[in-house]
Amino acid sequence: MCPQPNESISIELQHLQLDADGRNERTQWLLNSPEPLSFCNELINSVSETILPQKNIFFPSNSKQCKAGIFSFLQGLFPILCWGRNYKANMFKNDLLAGLTLASLCIPQSIGYANLANLEPQYGLYTSVVPPLIYAVMGSSRELAIGPVAVVSLLLSAMVTEIVDPAVDPIAYTSLVFTVTFFAGTFQAAFGLLRLGFLVDFLSHAAIVGFMGGAAIIIGLQQLKGLIGISHFTNKTDVVSVLRAVFRSFHDEALSPMNFILGCSFLIFILVTRFIGKRNKKLFWLPAIAPLLSVIVATLMVYLTKADQHGVKIVKHFKGGLNPSSAHQLQFNGSHLGQVAKIGLICGLVALTEAIAVGRSFASMKGYHLDGNKEMIAMGFMNIVGSLTSCYTATGSFSRTAVNFSAGCETVVSNIVMAITVFISLELLTKLLYYTPLAILASVILSALPGLIDINEAYHIWKVDKMDFLVCIGAFFGVLFVSVEIGLLIAVGISFARIILDTIRASTEVQGRLPGTLDTFCDITQYPGATSTSGILIIRINSGSLCFANSTSIRERVMKLVTHTNGNDEENTKENVHFVVLDLSNVMSVDTSGIVMIEELHRELVSQSIQLTIANPRLRVINKMKTAKCFDKLGKGWIFLTIGDAVDACLSLKIADPSSTNC
Repeated sequence: MCPQPNESISIELQHLQLDADGRNERTQWLLNSPEPLSFCNELINSVSETILPQKNIFFPSNSKQCKAGIFSFLQGLFPILCWGRNYKANMFKNDLLAGLTLASLCIPQSIGYANLANLEPQYGLYTSVVPPLIYAVMGSSRELAIGPVAVVSLLLSAMVTEIVDPAVDPIAYTSLVFTVTFFAGTFQAAFGLLRLGFLVDFLSHAAIVGFMGGAAIIIGLQQLKGLIGISHFTNKTDVVSVLRAVFRSFHDEALSPMNFILGCSFLIFILVTRFIGKRNKKLFWLPAIAPLLSVIVATLMVYLTKADQHGVKIVKHFKGGLNPSSAHQLQFNGSHLGQVAKIGLICGLVALTEAIAVGRSFASMKGYHLDGNKEMIAMGFMNIVGSLTSCYTATGSFSRTAVNFSAGCETVVSNIVMAITVFISLELLTKLLYYTPLAILASVILSALPGLIDINEAYHIWKVDKMDFLVCIGAFFGVLFVSVEIGLLIAVGISFARIILDTIRASTEVQGRLPGTLDTFCDITQYPGATSTSGILIIRINSGSLCFANSTSIRERVMKLVTHTNGNDEENTKENVHFVVLDLSNVMSVDTSGIVMIEELHRELVSQSIQLTIANPRLRVINKMKTAKCFDKLGKGWIFLTIGDAVDACLSLKIADPSSTNC
């Protein structure tokens, strides 16, 4: 027996009422979302998530829980307590071999990088003793090799020299370098504690590729000083000044060709061993020990032949022994404190970027995760302690980490072995290093530079993203022709400009329901098969923030879509738009300008007999809209949890009251 027409309408209305009740209940879930944490609570939680894994450390319910909480806290701060319990003798065998191999590469590189930073050679070795030991107990990377690196050494040389000339006042220069290291460590530790790891991401991959390439060329040109045997050289780092200083030296100085012959000979030897090591993986140790072997042989040659008396430049001054305290050398009351802090911030960011990028690359090969914030804390404390023990800014080295990985290291014990080996060298070998020629140190640094210039990656960036390539070449040419800090500034500036442009030009897309689905809505441009609903225009805002920068352009885009749809209704729709569903699922935050824009859009649509509907607002967005009393103006009945709920509500209104066009 078929139901009567009146009964069918009644049943349909009952179903509509049940659906409406369900939608209203889901809307109440949305409107009753919990209040977000205050800024102070977010800050406290941020710190506790980084170093306090157990939230009940300070308020334990019993002594057992207290002990467990304290031990968990110590494990979070000192990862060695976690993996150290499972450390075995066969692992130490691998770490011992890796550490000794690492030391053979580290010793000549550390001396060379100290020379690059305009410091006495022992400071490079000091930096390879204390920071690796601190990192070994606080760091979480198993492969990362800690010590001085070329890029940070260049940064210090370029920027600290603008404050104090190391040739005029080397003691003041060294004190400023230690102070910069202290600030770098302080900033690094603060970034980790406050979970500000995203700051490192402002130096994008493309910026780092360009910066490293430009820095490698500058470092290489500066090594011409040692390779040719130039006594007087420029403190500037741009390519024009460096080349001018080189050409001037040919006219003003009597240069000995022995420096060039000695340096080039051993440079060829190091590069040949590296080629052999790449062709035969079992000979990985050969390119690792080649720099140290070159230093030993070259030093013996100079000592036995008295070549230093015939124009060959040598290291000469070299102090050995345990790291002396440098706490009394830190300067916090000088007129240059602001500049020193700025240099510390730049060096700290660059050092973090290199270390975390290298650490994560090798961690992914071993199949484990590296916590960036904990790495920042470890780096920060190691540089703070380093600044108090005659060390300059240390970080993870790509070339030495690759050697450490190839040598089969198991844990950071390889760093401990390396540090002990370097310390023994400081105690026993410093007198022998007196005769080390500067040309051989230049060749060691030059041999490490090809790994910093990645032409293939630059070409890959060009193919994938032209804007990213602009960042890359901006950093490259900025470093090459102006200065290191200007190159970084250009790269970060272009990156920020891109972010601002992407924010201002936030896109919108018209959504349609995918055929065969009930609640799946997608972009009709990407999925031409998606069907629009008659009289309902669904628009998604593709921006993480609805703010002053993009609110006006988004409102104009929405109104253009409404006008375009209504103006072409014969071709695209069966009737004009009566409802606009604004999907805010991608919008993570909103400011007052964004809220005002929504209210203005509502008024403008109402004037055209169109109802504005909000779907899927996020927690921060909905709380700000509630605080601004935005829902009182829009109507709480037009806020929905999903696009499907919003569309069903609009259809229900049309069925219940076909003559109605708005609420």
